[in-house]
Amino acid sequence: MLLAALLFWGWQSHLLLYGALAGMVLEAARIFKSRWDLVDGDFLRIWSLCVLVLVALAAYIFTTNSEGGGLSGMFQGLAGLRNATASSSVATTSVLRWLPLIFFPFFAAQVYNVRPTVPLAAMSLILRLRRRRGDQTLAGRYADLSHAYFIVCIFSAGIHSNQATLTYFCGQTVLILWALWALRSGRFGGKAWAGGLVVILVLGVAGLAGIGRLELAVQTFDAQMFSRILRSRTDPFQSTTAIGQIGDLKLSPRIVIRLEPAKVGVVPAYLREASYWTYHPGNQIWKATASSNSFVELSRASAKDDTWILVPGKTNQFAVSIATYLNGHARGENGDSVPEGLLPLPSGCGRLENLPAFNLKMNRSGVVMADGPGLVIFDARYGPGATFDSPPDTSTNQFDLSVPTEEVPALNQVIAEISLTNRSDLNKRLAVETFFAQKFTYTTWQGPQKRRTPAASPLTRFLLTSRSGHCEYFATATVLLLRQLGIPARYAVGYSVHEVSGTGYVVRERDAHAWCLVWNRETRNWEDFDTTPAAWVAIEGRQASVFDALSDLRSWLVFQFEKILWRESHLQQYILWTFVPVILVLLYYIIFQRRSRNRTPKTTGADAAVLWPGHDSAFYRLEKLLAARGLPRQPQEALSDWLERVLMEPALAGLRVPLQQLLPLHYRYRFDPRGLNDDQKQSLVQNVDAILRTLAKTTPGK
Repeated sequence: MLLAALLFWGWQSHLLLYGALAGMVLEAARIFKSRWDLVDGDFLRIWSLCVLVLVALAAYIFTTNSEGGGLSGMFQGLAGLRNATASSSVATTSVLRWLPLIFFPFFAAQVYNVRPTVPLAAMSLILRLRRRRGDQTLAGRYADLSHAYFIVCIFSAGIHSNQATLTYFCGQTVLILWALWALRSGRFGGKAWAGGLVVILVLGVAGLAGIGRLELAVQTFDAQMFSRILRSRTDPFQSTTAIGQIGDLKLSPRIVIRLEPAKVGVVPAYLREASYWTYHPGNQIWKATASSNSFVELSRASAKDDTWILVPGKTNQFAVSIATYLNGHARGENGDSVPEGLLPLPSGCGRLENLPAFNLKMNRSGVVMADGPGLVIFDARYGPGATFDSPPDTSTNQFDLSVPTEEVPALNQVIAEISLTNRSDLNKRLAVETFFAQKFTYTTWQGPQKRRTPAASPLTRFLLTSRSGHCEYFATATVLLLRQLGIPARYAVGYSVHEVSGTGYVVRERDAHAWCLVWNRETRNWEDFDTTPAAWVAIEGRQASVFDALSDLRSWLVFQFEKILWRESHLQQYILWTFVPVILVLLYYIIFQRRSRNRTPKTTGADAAVLWPGHDSAFYRLEKLLAARGLPRQPQEALSDWLERVLMEPALAGLRVPLQQLLPLHYRYRFDPRGLNDDQKQSLVQNVDAILRTLAKTTPGK
């Protein structure tokens, strides 16, 4: 059966010669009757050798296969990600395909051993550790691996490209029936047994068809359902503000972005995700216009590069590494669901490097959307000057100067209060900034007294009555106020960067922020303009808990795991370096295991005497005396044979009966697990003393 299984494996894996040779080696055990007397340590060394071959083969295939571009192909940015994926797939399938040959020496050792079984402890590190700790419950447990090796052969035979045929199914069915025939239950007749197998075969064929249909259904599943359920925190099409909502804003300390600046301490103040043009006061929503939300696909700087140009020709003075999550989902090229999300980028960002995105697109509102791995780590290069936002709208719609009619009276009243007439854009911006800084406060709580004015909108109450609110109030009011003054402005959302962590920075959910983008007519660029009181960082920081440190530790551990999961940690390098100590440890274990096992601590005679039962038997005094009289016991000589030889001496002929009665008592003390009770031990001592007294009266040789 094993010969047939190996031939089937070789046929399906295109390794027929290897399968035939391995099968003939096993079958030769029927002809050659010579066997090895292998001990547990021998099996352990053979198993370690097989594991060493497994690790070395995986490392070799992982780093040299052509589909992954070899070792050099794993360090090419986005191409390296795809090459590593291909290398991992090839290495896994190759190792699984070669399993029958990798573990063939171990199974052959069982076949050619005196006892055709293997110790369980040789294959289990846990069992070996338990034995070292004194647990002997599984000591001496052995198993026959014939059926296990048979299953390995059948499994490895299935690791091949799917040719949409029933060859493998039929072959493994025949072999499994062969194996089950010898193990069939005697309680059922042949007809019942055959009928049950027919039912199983029919279900197996139906299962093949069902798996195919299920695969097709999964591939065609509407990924937009996931997009609706797991949508990104920021919507590029609209932003629902918290203006007018009841209660305190519950902000989370969860870390969502990590930054590492190229120069210590030099980081952008804001990371923008989106900007909006039109405000709807009825439901407090900022929206992007249809024209501004038309996304355009971006191309990489080169076919083999993972650099993306946002502002061509721009000189970027600063650089920062950003790690963020793509929390949304989009439909991939094959209809499957892939992670998608908005990238939080510094103001004036002109170039993205080492970004492992599958696709990147951008719209006129300054939104950059990527789909790729769930976690992306990239370098953003930025600096003052041009941005990738479109210039102010100059059409008849004038979106960047649009102000809702309902808010105009309140805005005009504020303008009159700060006496803004016939001033330059710069002076108007300074006056607006001073107005909010001197007469407004920051709060996340919108109590009933601040919002129950039926005739006024939330923004009107904020400007004229409460003069207290959170960043969305300040950003909305600033945008509309600047527009009313004739300055183009837009509403921006993203995160504020301020919390240092080691050499880098972390951004939490509670750092989510809204501010204003204002158009500078002199430089013809968009600039950040934030009128929210700077105290907002400290106020929201008061919500920090003593348990935030534990939360940060958990977040860091999850981040490290997800770096490996999404191949953002150069895992290939770690694997390559890990293979080296693993192989060295296995080699040391194989070569020096016997030496270390034979290295036992030195013991005194008293210590060595207690290592075996019956060591204090009085019979040994008799044996010592007779040896001194020229009648020593020979090596490998049984006690009974020695006594017969001793009793041939004329002087000892009269001791035959007492000696023959004494020997069974000694044997019981030495080998019977129950041993002797106190009376029997005393009887053994007394009988030996009596014989010794008799011998003392005789002369040796007479």
